[in-house]
Amino acid sequence: MIQEFKNFIAKGNVMDMAVGIIIGAAFTAIVKSMVSDLINPIIGLFTGGVDFTNSYLVLAGEVPAGASLEAAREAGAAVFAHGAFIMAVINFLIIAFVVFMLVKAVNNIKDAAIKKEAELPAEEKPAGPTELDVLLEIRDSLRR
Repeated sequence: MIQEFKNFIAKGNVMDMAVGIIIGAAFTAIVKSMVSDLINPIIGLFTGGVDFTNSYLVLAGEVPAGASLEAAREAGAAVFAHGAFIMAVINFLIIAFVVFMLVKAVNNIKDAAIKKEAELPAEEKPAGPTELDVLLEIRDSLRR
């Protein structure tokens, strides 16, 4: 049973999956930083610094005027946090676009590498008789 487990772990697809998960976790941090630290501030410049995160409606409870969403939640009020949802959707679209662009760049690099390999001259086959030639020669020899 231990040998079977070793064989299972040693298979390429399990190791590839593990590496993919680790790289994916590290890549998530990079994409989140790119969106929050680079892209969102630029979008903020164009939208006049509008941030929907603290936009909400109070459904029940008392909340001081102008309180942030976090303060409203801490006060125990039932809030409809539509602004946080809007920002989550915007962030998702930005992240999806960034991932799309990265995948597109990787695919272009792969295509260029494949094209470069295709352009390399193919190795010449060794000169000599083919299997068919040999069989025909044997047939002809047997007929004699």
